[in-house]
Amino acid sequence: MLMLPSSCRIYLCPQPCDMRRGYDGLYAEVKRRCQEDPLSGHLFIFLGATRTRLKILFWSDGGLCLYCKRLEKGRFKLPKIEPGRTTVRLAAVDLAMLLSGIDLGSARRQKLYEPARSVTDRS
Repeated sequence: MLMLPSSCRIYLCPQPCDMRRGYDGLYAEVKRRCQEDPLSGHLFIFLGATRTRLKILFWSDGGLCLYCKRLEKGRFKLPKIEPGRTTVRLAAVDLAMLLSGIDLGSARRQKLYEPARSVTDRS
């Protein structure tokens, strides 16, 4: 199981990607689409046109890693995405649900408590 540091961000690239791409092709896609550094340690998620295949590119311990998953039945269900978005940030729990086949578009979250901040607390 992959343990993510708290500083790790997860980026979903919602436009379909050619799933024949490997390390170098996805590296170039991260720079072009996400305008992020592929060596940052963040996770970059790509889906095929049919949404039955998913690849995650990330940098770990001195090398690029590529995680691949192909669904034998069904499709990966994405969250609702605004038209024109090139990337969408996900939480770690969203990634876990996506990989488990949970429909992110219909998953509902309850509003969590956030304490009121006073004017003097802003930094």
